[in-house]
Amino acid sequence: MALTDDSTHLPAMTGEARVEDYLALLKPNVMQLVVFTAIVGLLVAPGGINPLIGFIAVVCIAIGAGASGALNMWYDADIDAIMSRTVNRPIPAGRISGGEALIFGVVLSVFSVTLLGLATNWVAGGLLAFTIFFYTVVYTMWLKRSTPQNIVIGGAAGAFPPMVGWAAVTGTISVESIALFLIIFLWTPPHFWALALYKQSDYGAAGIPMMPNVRGVASTKRQIFAYSILLAAAGLLPTLLGFAGLVYTVVAVALGAGFLWYATRLLMTGDDVPMRKSARTLFNFSLIHLFVLFLGLLCDNLLTRFGGFGA
Repeated sequence: MALTDDSTHLPAMTGEARVEDYLALLKPNVMQLVVFTAIVGLLVAPGGINPLIGFIAVVCIAIGAGASGALNMWYDADIDAIMSRTVNRPIPAGRISGGEALIFGVVLSVFSVTLLGLATNWVAGGLLAFTIFFYTVVYTMWLKRSTPQNIVIGGAAGAFPPMVGWAAVTGTISVESIALFLIIFLWTPPHFWALALYKQSDYGAAGIPMMPNVRGVASTKRQIFAYSILLAAAGLLPTLLGFAGLVYTVVAVALGAGFLWYATRLLMTGDDVPMRKSARTLFNFSLIHLFVLFLGLLCDNLLTRFGGFGA
């Protein structure tokens, strides 16, 4: 269990838990991008879905993502109390107990998976259950503290949502949904390693074996660059597989080039302070990159369906 006997970093409970504290357990900032990619997967899937059922599916995916966040915060309360960017989370700040967060996460997990399975199909429900399990058990409890490849393998958890959305419509796992998975899977390492470069001291203090702390800054920058090349190539998969057209292709090429530009600039930056600034710039761009890429896919799909322009 993540909570240790050393309570020096875990303040006493204040009994002041508010609604916003429980909302914070859901990691709403992370949830936004997860839910958006799931919505895109749902809307570009062939066949269409009843709007009410589609809405229920999106809500279930959002709740499932939030449940994963709550379980992650429960297990990681000890290291959250050490890291500057997480020290004010509800559990280390003493506003919610670990037990309350655990129950909250488990209840939301069961509810979201059950409702999604009943409302759509059990392929989607099973994928959502596996996503929660993968993020909580495989990534949080095992990989995060044991290997610098934690983000590479654990990144699969954040890549499943568009597959869940696609399965909610089709009841299947297809090559197209796997392509969407692959884009996010390859996006995750350079995204998080850029964060780790300018938050290296935080991860070091918490004992998390992030790539810069284990393999060094130079190796991390090279790997970011390598993954950026793979990401730029993967961004063209929807076009190559025939479920995206001209609009998406232009967006994907521009974003892939932009990602490579920032990764190259980071690779060539040697000094500590400029390097951290360059890493932060890449991290911020990576957030825009994934959002705009999936938005481009959605717009292209809508234009193709209703205007014939995207094809």
